[in-house]
Amino acid sequence: MNVSEAIRMKRAVRQFKDQQLPEEVVDTILNAGRRAQSAKNTQPWSFIAIQDETTLNALSECGTYAGHLAGAALGVAILTPDPAQRFSIMFDAGQAAAYMQLAAWELGVGSCLATIYEYEAARQLLGYPNDMHLFIAISFGYPVDQAYLTTPPQKGGRRSVDDIIHWDRW
Repeated sequence: MNVSEAIRMKRAVRQFKDQQLPEEVVDTILNAGRRAQSAKNTQPWSFIAIQDETTLNALSECGTYAGHLAGAALGVAILTPDPAQRFSIMFDAGQAAAYMQLAAWELGVGSCLATIYEYEAARQLLGYPNDMHLFIAISFGYPVDQAYLTTPPQKGGRRSVDDIIHWDRW
């Protein structure tokens, strides 16, 4: 699968098979995030890779719509320094997230972002230092419905090109 096809086909997957991911698949996903570009190559992220079911269940309760983490084979918490320090920190974290998700998709692994709202509960659960922040985690796993991997997303879910793109000026 090439990058253009992965971008066109990628969709959020929130229901996963009860099946572990092979170690080489996990390594490929994590390395894709590690290799993401960042402003001035600062790489302002750290990842906590979570495969423990109890931890994933607890983390799924740290966000209003994070329930899909509970069924994931792998959760990745993306930690950053305080985003108020520099605008690009969250943009950089987003690039790492996108790289991981596209690498996973190529390997037949679905994913979905989860916004974390219960910051201190997440900190207590995962034990990361006070100078790091967790706003986004990603669930990964093999989709229950394998057709998600080969069926393009439904039409109508995206704004039109003409609605989004302005040439030279607004």
